[in-house]
Amino acid sequence: MQWYFVAALLTVLTSSQGILTTLSQSNGKYKYDYATVPFLAEVFKLAVSCVFLWRECRTSLSVRMTTDWKSVRLYPIPSIIYLVHNNVQFATLVYVDTSTYQIMGNLKIVTTGILFRLFLRRKLSNLQWMAIVLLAVGTTTSQVKGCGEASCDSLFSAPIQGYALGILSACMSALAGVYTEFLMKKNNDSLYWQNVQLYTFGVIFNMARLVFDDFRGGFENGPWWQRIFNGYSVTTWLVVLNLGSTGLLVSWLMKYADNIVKVYSTSMAMLLTMVLSVYLFTFKPTLQLFLGIIICMMSLHMYFAPPNTLVDLPLPVKATPEGLKEVAVVE
Repeated sequence: MQWYFVAALLTVLTSSQGILTTLSQSNGKYKYDYATVPFLAEVFKLAVSCVFLWRECRTSLSVRMTTDWKSVRLYPIPSIIYLVHNNVQFATLVYVDTSTYQIMGNLKIVTTGILFRLFLRRKLSNLQWMAIVLLAVGTTTSQVKGCGEASCDSLFSAPIQGYALGILSACMSALAGVYTEFLMKKNNDSLYWQNVQLYTFGVIFNMARLVFDDFRGGFENGPWWQRIFNGYSVTTWLVVLNLGSTGLLVSWLMKYADNIVKVYSTSMAMLLTMVLSVYLFTFKPTLQLFLGIIICMMSLHMYFAPPNTLVDLPLPVKATPEGLKEVAVVE
């Protein structure tokens, strides 16, 4: 399977996630416990990975699975990073509004490139660095509203704690992605075996969150396993399946492509969501959205196109027969 096909599919599914989540609401509210969606998505990913691993073991005698504890103990770390990241997100929203948070979230594009270079020792060309910065600029441009609106001023009026937490959130998001790529590529283990380890801990941590919410709420609505499917509709199940499928595609990209491809997929998905929202909801297209799409497309071409299609490289000079000199060899 080609990575660009997987990346395109990831873009479509990521874009659909926000739309499906909005459609799953009733009168602007969720009738179901939204914390159960990530848990069920992790269960779905774990089940799919187990099935594929079972099939792989039946059809191949050379399936590599490292069961050494020194290797297995590394797999809870991404879940821990994401857990901390989610809490930092909530803390950030205490100091900044939603639009400011979305704009600051684009910092993860640049921080991913930096950590990609520092921790994975992957060298990027100057053109690729320029493309990554352009992608951050493009996504930010598409989210900035007109400067006559009050929300435009809020970007520069947040307290210093908001900016610090926003930067920390971007770094945590990038760190989780880069570390996951490190795990997936550190050996030649089966992708499905690696997924089983990742998603097992994902299920455990998401279950712990549900239990914690029950204790914090004093079990007012009963234990989480008795109400896990309350309020679920067909659209809600589509949200779960979409979120789970997105995670499986991301793990494939981490194994066979890299974080930068994932960053481009998710960034393009955000723009696609905005475009689709024009037709599905009451979202009005803006000049900033149009400019943001153009900048992101330029960035996409700059990063993935061969360098000779972007700059004029000098052609190699071939020696002509007339320019050759005869050399006498004395024996």
